[in-house]
Amino acid sequence: MDVRRLPKDPGPAAWNALLPPAPSRPALRENSSADWLVIGAGFAGLSAARRLAELHRGDRVVVLDAVTLADGPAGRNSGFMIDLPHDLTSSDYSSRADKDQRHTRLNRAGIDYALDAKTAYDMPDEAIVRSGKVNGAVTDRGVAHNNAYALHLDHLAEPYERLDAKAMHALTGSPAYVDGLFSPGTVMLQPAMYIRALARGIESNRVCIHEHSPVVQLERDNRLWKATTRSGSVVAPKAILAVNGHLESFGFYKRQLMHVFTYASMTAPLSSRQLKRLGGEPRWALTPADPMGTTVRRIADTGGDRLIIRNRATFQPSMEISDARLGEVIRTHDRSFRDRFPMLDDVEMAFTWGGRLCLSRNTVPAFGELDDGLYAACCQNGLGTAKGTIAGKLAAELASGEQGPLLDDMQADEEPIKLPPPPFSTMGASAIMRWGEWRAGKEL
Repeated sequence: MDVRRLPKDPGPAAWNALLPPAPSRPALRENSSADWLVIGAGFAGLSAARRLAELHRGDRVVVLDAVTLADGPAGRNSGFMIDLPHDLTSSDYSSRADKDQRHTRLNRAGIDYALDAKTAYDMPDEAIVRSGKVNGAVTDRGVAHNNAYALHLDHLAEPYERLDAKAMHALTGSPAYVDGLFSPGTVMLQPAMYIRALARGIESNRVCIHEHSPVVQLERDNRLWKATTRSGSVVAPKAILAVNGHLESFGFYKRQLMHVFTYASMTAPLSSRQLKRLGGEPRWALTPADPMGTTVRRIADTGGDRLIIRNRATFQPSMEISDARLGEVIRTHDRSFRDRFPMLDDVEMAFTWGGRLCLSRNTVPAFGELDDGLYAACCQNGLGTAKGTIAGKLAAELASGEQGPLLDDMQADEEPIKLPPPPFSTMGASAIMRWGEWRAGKEL
C-alpha cells in the first residue's frame, strides 16, 4: 500500500529547541532486513522497540521515523503523563466507572514503564518526574466541573486535594484561579529530553533508529513486511505501526479516526524582575477544569524560567493547518496569558506550535493485529504520553505471543466507530469544538 500523505507539523518543536543539538541519526540509505520493524519513534514506537529488545535479546530491531526525534508529536505535547480519567470529549474528563478504572490501570502501567526507563537510563528529574497536577478553575462554571470530577474520583476511591483561591494564588502567582483540584499521580515530562534519553538508552548494535526516513510504501512481500522509504527499505517478519492518527495514511481505519491539532505557546525566559512580579512556585502544572479550557505550565530548568499556554483545538482531516490558523491561535494565547498573568504584560511568546493528536468518536484506541504480522499501537485519544507508552509496550508483547491482564484491558474496547461522511464530519466536529470553546468562556 502506498502511504497517501506524510506528517506536517506547524511551528517549531519548542521542547527540542530548548536543548543542545542532538547527534543526528542517519536516514535509511540501504535495503536491509530485521527481525522486527517499528514505524514511528515517539512514545509508542520507542516503547515498543524497548520491549522487543527486552523480550528478544538476540533479535535485530529497526525503528523508522519521518523526522528528527522529538520534532514530531512526541515533542509537541505539554508534557503531562496523566494517570486518572482524562476524556477530552467529556464535560469533566470522566466516563463510565468500569471503563475509567480499566484505562487508569493502563495509564499507570505506561507511567510505571516510563519511570522504569528513567532509572534504567539515568534520566534527570527534568526529563520525567512524578509531581502531580492541578485542575484549575477560573469561573463558577469551572468550579462546577471540579465538583463533578471530585464526585467521580470519590466513586473511584482515588485521592485528591481541593485548593481554594488563596492556595491557587500561592502556587501559580495568578489572581485568576478561584479553585483547584490536585491529584498526585501525574508525571511531568520535558518530552524532548525524555524521548532523546529513551532513544539513547535503547540503541545498540541490535536496535537501530533511523531519522528522516518516512515510509512511503508498506507491503507484504513473500511473508515479510517491506517498508520502503525515499532511499532504502527494510523487510521484517513482523512490524508495528506506532504512528497515531497517521495510521489512516497507511490505509487502515478509514473514516474512523479524528485528526485534531492542539496548540501551545511558550514564553521567552522570565527576567528576575518579571519573576518577582509573578511570585508563585517555580514549577507547577495545571490542566483546565473545563476540558476545552487552557492548560498552563511553569518550568524552571534548561532554557530558563518560562510559562506555557495551551488551548484551542481544530479538526483537520487533511492533517495540515494554514499559517492563518496559527496566527489566529497566537492571538488567543496572548489573550489567555494576559487574563491569567496581568502583571506580565511585558512578556513575549518565544514559540508557538501545533501538535497532532488522534481521537475516536467512542474514545477507544486503534490497537491490535491489523494483518498477519502487522500490529497497530495508535489513536491515543489525547493521552499520547501515557497511552502511547503502554500501547507500544503491549503491541510488542502481543506480537511476541505474550498474554496478560493489561493486554486484556487494552483489547477490551470495541473498534473505533465510523465518522459521518465528509463534509458532515468536518462541519459537525468543528461546530462541537467551537461550541465547547464558547461555553468554556473565561476558562479558555
